[in-house]
Amino acid sequence: MEYLTEFYCRTIERAVKEVDFDYAIFGEDIAYKNGPLLSPKIVKEFMVPRYKRITRLLRENGIDIIFIDSDGNVEELIPLWLEAGINGVYPLEVAAGMDPVALRKKYGKNLVMMRGIDKRALIEGKDAIDRELESKLPYLCRGDTSQGATTSSPLTCPWRTTCTSWTG
Repeated sequence: MEYLTEFYCRTIERAVKEVDFDYAIFGEDIAYKNGPLLSPKIVKEFMVPRYKRITRLLRENGIDIIFIDSDGNVEELIPLWLEAGINGVYPLEVAAGMDPVALRKKYGKNLVMMRGIDKRALIEGKDAIDRELESKLPYLCRGDTSQGATTSSPLTCPWRTTCTSWTG
């Protein structure tokens, strides 16, 4: 783990000299439907200190939005990620029990979120899509979220449905 942390830090140091970044993303598929694959205790002991080193470096270089990408139910890990300087999470997999409205109420503007729209509504059609969006967008569209289906659209989703726009 230490080797990778050092590698990431050195890579970031080189990259920020060449590119202006809007945000950073950790790719950490660390959960499944029922919760984290690692206990919060293990994450706190082994990962949080390393995340802190990387997020400190990112912030020192003007990158203030730092996401973690993990499918599954990651709710138990969000407080640890915030402690480590990671302030964004996606894709907020609804099928795994992630509730972006509840997270907004719990964490307010401290947590930046992307996606969180249940992709299963896409299969059901426009009325289901409208219901899904109406239940979430009033709480989430405040300039600090980007909404979309939690993961890729289902293969059974008709193209016309995928192109449906919400006018609510």
